Amino acid sequence: MQTQLKKFEAIVQQITRERLSALPPVRGSNEFLVRAPALEDGARIWRIAADSGVLDTNSSYAYLLWCRDFAATSAVVEIDGKVGGFVIGYLRPQQPGTFFVWQVAVDETYRGRGLGGAMLDSLMDGLAGQGVSTLETTVSPDNAASTAMFAALARRRGALLTARPLFDPGHFPDGHEPEHLFRIATAIDQEVGR
Repeated sequence: MQTQLKKFEAIVQQITRERLSALPPVRGSNEFLVRAPALEDGARIWRIAADSGVLDTNSSYAYLLWCRDFAATSAVVEIDGKVGGFVIGYLRPQQPGTFFVWQVAVDETYRGRGLGGAMLDSLMDGLAGQGVSTLETTVSPDNAASTAMFAALARRRGALLTARPLFDPGHFPDGHEPEHLFRIATAIDQEVGR
């Protein structure tokens, strides 16, 4: 466990120091639209999650409920009228200033265009008016793409990214990898421990 954590921390530090060589996010472009999910998007979201190869796929019913009950804290990216990616999240009940990202995925066809980051930026911008200034998510130690995406988000927002173990394999009944908690917060939020 300690070896995995040290390896993971090294990856986070390296990515945080480096400038990513990926294409910058496309903003204000007519190429895509970031919007709240609708019930009709549930099946497509489920398919993208199932095809991602890295996400734990929830039931199709769960994604439909997410589109209905958590649309205000979730997003889809639409490209040429088709959902090409999604972010699902919620405000933590005991910390309403904290947005927890449950899952992020982009269809393989559209990866490498900054769409995950664009959806996260859109959500954080929209939630800021509700007093949300902190984002949390969990990432498995070998998920370099998610680590890079959240490190880039922290840089773009001028925020601090911290990581610590949250769930170890023993917490899961099915041989799941450990999950580390990423927290992205402004320096002021870090100081007051929000």
